[in-house]
Amino acid sequence: MPPSKAILAPLSVAATLLAGCAVGPNYAPPSLSEPSRYLGQAAVDQRATSTPSDLTTWWASFDDPELTRLVGLALAQNLDLAQAQARITQSRAQLGAATAVLLPQGVGTASATRSRLSVATPEGELLQRLPGFGRDGELYELDVGASWEIDLFGGLRREREATQAEFEAANAGAQAARIAVAADVADTYFAIRGLQARLAVAREQVETQRQLVALVQLQRGKGVASQLQLDQAQGALKQAESTVPVLQASLEQAFNGLDVLLGAQPGAYRGELLAPAPIPTAPAISLAGGPADLLRRRPDLIVAERRLAASNARIGAAISDYYPKISLTGLIGAASGGAGNLLTSAAGQDSGVAGLRWRLFDFGRVEAEVANARGRNAEALAAYRLAVLRATEDVENAFSELVQSEAQARALADAERSLTRARDTSAVAYKGGVVSLIEVLDADSRLLATRDARAAAATAADRAAVASFRALGGGWNPAAPDLHVADSR
Repeated sequence: MPPSKAILAPLSVAATLLAGCAVGPNYAPPSLSEPSRYLGQAAVDQRATSTPSDLTTWWASFDDPELTRLVGLALAQNLDLAQAQARITQSRAQLGAATAVLLPQGVGTASATRSRLSVATPEGELLQRLPGFGRDGELYELDVGASWEIDLFGGLRREREATQAEFEAANAGAQAARIAVAADVADTYFAIRGLQARLAVAREQVETQRQLVALVQLQRGKGVASQLQLDQAQGALKQAESTVPVLQASLEQAFNGLDVLLGAQPGAYRGELLAPAPIPTAPAISLAGGPADLLRRRPDLIVAERRLAASNARIGAAISDYYPKISLTGLIGAASGGAGNLLTSAAGQDSGVAGLRWRLFDFGRVEAEVANARGRNAEALAAYRLAVLRATEDVENAFSELVQSEAQARALADAERSLTRARDTSAVAYKGGVVSLIEVLDADSRLLATRDARAAAATAADRAAVASFRALGGGWNPAAPDLHVADSR
């Protein structure tokens, strides 16, 4: 057996025997104590009048084709999602690099050199006196080399484990971005529909107040109404008019925000939404699985958990620096002073080197690196636990807002029916000469104010439903093989 093989063979056997060893703690997902039900679950269950929505495509449960179309456009065109996909590509490349480090690295080299020795140097002057000296020379060389760092203590494998977890976090992060985009589109869409409804009410209110001012001016001219009454009517008109620009500005901003979510210049899709449409009714919400299901459904929690796994693996990578690093390097090839002899047995050459690197006198720094890795792991654990708490808080807040907004909308609907009857009664009384037109217009004004409040409450209910779907992690399928990243650990 050649000397190089005699050196490398035993070390290769040792590397195989120790391949399963990896220093550092093995990762185990943290145990969390979750309640069996949400605090607001009973109220949300009671409001269900239809089959609970499919969380994967929850926006379709609003039964609004325009909303469904816009969400589809956003998921295809949104630039935040494009960035998230690019981050996946980067993370996949880093995982590939971390995997490649575990394997032997090979390189092939070839060279052809022609040289002429100077005879004006002391060395050249001496050599030219020798018999057969020639100034010109050639060297041809062809080699294949390989090197391998034997991962005896698992430092490289722990680093790959960390990179794998980061890759899974990037995948989950892309799903979190998908959820956010779908929810933002729906939230903005409902804001637009609500603002359009409120603008219509505000303009009707302005027209009512203008009629009131005209009536008071007429009565003032006849000496029936006072200047105070006219001033009050004009002030009420200006107050009504002042609400229109505020609502219009909010509507313009919502249009612009929706266009950006769709990956387009502001104004690109505005024309398609100018015609007002009814505010949809919030659908029933599926609560199957309860709080414990959040750990599976919410991608942001999967991101936090995978980053915790990555930080745990990097503890092992840091600990591995306490131990020696062994590498093997081998070369086989040929070298000749002439191209014709390069492939002959006489030109053959080979070498084998076993190397050892050990931070023997640097344990203080290694200890600091291990302590830093443990600190990062403790930070990641706290961040994960906090993310779980905040996820539950998001759900509870969204449920509370949904239930209370719907209760407010129902109360306002009752008030609107009562005020409608009062307005109709005052109109009949006016025709009979029992009340003045001012009382009729005042009844109209109260009715319109209630309609405005009801539109705002209905919009708030829809937006709270969107927040509920978002908080529950709706908008993706965690059971799909290409998305279920958390189970790959």
